[in-house]
Amino acid sequence: MKFNEKHNHAYGSKDVFGVSFHDFIEKEKDSTYVELASEFGITVRDVKAMKKHLNRFQ
Repeated sequence: MKFNEKHNHAYGSKDVFGVSFHDFIEKEKDSTYVELASEFGITVRDVKAMKKHLNRFQ
C-alpha cells in the first residue's frame, strides 16, 4: 500500500484525502462544509483544506 500511495503522489493522482476533485467541485457549489464532510467521509478541516487547495489552481 505504501508503494501505491507514493506512486499516486509522484504521478499526479487527482484525489486528495481520497476524494475526487471533480466530485468535490460539483458538490461544493451547493453544500456547506458539514454536508461535504459527511458526504465524502472526511473532516471539516479537510474540506477547508481542499477548498483552499482548489483556490490555488483558479
